[in-house]
Amino acid sequence: MNKYILLAACSIISPALQANDFISDGSAKLALRNFYYDRDFRDGSGQSQAQEWAQGFIFNYGSGFTEGPVGFGLNAVGMLGIKLDSGPGRTGTGILAYNASSHEVADDYSKLGLAAKTRYSKTELQIGTLQPLMPVLLATTMRLFPPLLRGGYLTSKEIDDLTLHVAHLDRIKYRDSTDYEPMAVASPNRRFKAGATSNDLNIIGFDYNWSKTLTTRYYHATLSDLYQQDYFDVVHYLDLGHSRIKSDVRYFNSRADGARKAGAVDNQTLSSMFTWLTGGHSLGFGYMQLNGSTALPYISGTSVNVNTEGALVSEFVNPNERVTQVRYDYDFAALGVPGLRGMWRYIKGDHINLPNNTFGNSERERGVELSYVIQSGALKDVAFRVRQADYDSDFARNVGELRVNIDYNIVLW
Repeated sequence: MNKYILLAACSIISPALQANDFISDGSAKLALRNFYYDRDFRDGSGQSQAQEWAQGFIFNYGSGFTEGPVGFGLNAVGMLGIKLDSGPGRTGTGILAYNASSHEVADDYSKLGLAAKTRYSKTELQIGTLQPLMPVLLATTMRLFPPLLRGGYLTSKEIDDLTLHVAHLDRIKYRDSTDYEPMAVASPNRRFKAGATSNDLNIIGFDYNWSKTLTTRYYHATLSDLYQQDYFDVVHYLDLGHSRIKSDVRYFNSRADGARKAGAVDNQTLSSMFTWLTGGHSLGFGYMQLNGSTALPYISGTSVNVNTEGALVSEFVNPNERVTQVRYDYDFAALGVPGLRGMWRYIKGDHINLPNNTFGNSERERGVELSYVIQSGALKDVAFRVRQADYDSDFARNVGELRVNIDYNIVLW
């Protein structure tokens, strides 16, 4: 039996446990997500379209903690994905599981994860299946499901305004997979050596709130024999009376580790976003610069924590890339339509030096988004989101992409 599941079971059946708070403080939620994905490759050879439609169900349960100075509890997550439309020539969206050789798509797939947890004072440890959201490891829900990771994760808030994070992870279950696998470095455009994996990711980090308007974070991550990474960010809000300016600056310093199985890793990335907020308007200008001989490394299957996060086609973290971004958001609640939001974004990256010795390449993405959450009635809290992007570059296939999802969360107890 998997050692993490065994630990979870032992924590439940221990005769020392008292069930009062374990049960009464528990909560359960069922998330329903309907997701349509259509990526149209507008030139080049190979697959002409990646197009799938699926219905997902995500069950999350979190118990309370047993009584006493040291409390014990259990978290559980279950996922079921059902194919609504797909085919062997349209796979690879990250939504549905499929056979890698035949490209046949399963009618459905499911996964289950358990995590034992214990709490003392303001310190909590979880061991088992995790969904971490740290700046060096963002397991976000970019498709039907988020990726799941296996290991241990400790958070501590014993000091006011300071949060400590410590994690050790050894496997990842990709968003469209049912099996745990070793972790790898994301490598589009052949940025790093293919096939290099590790079973040992260690993270330590600190979040500190200096005030209501200023926060900083520092994290160090080591993916053994692949790379080490230091991360630092500053987020500040400047009050101008009827408006505010949000400054968000992030810095990565990455280098190779141990046996260097992914090849050379040498990258320093400075990512910044400055946003003016007034009424329903948000207008942001971003700049990112990558230095060093390689791209910015991050864990394959997760999101990269730079100011272009959320772009649909590219992450804009190629070697030596210089990235500019303009983004405009509007909250229509300012016009009396609460729940309706819109976004327009343009991102351009240039000075790209790819591993195949091509220099001075560029890429561009233009994106729009419209979302709405129903505010009342029988369909209250049903959320609709439509995203569209056009991408073109000097080194990759030009793409048009459309994503539509409908989400609804049901609180069970």
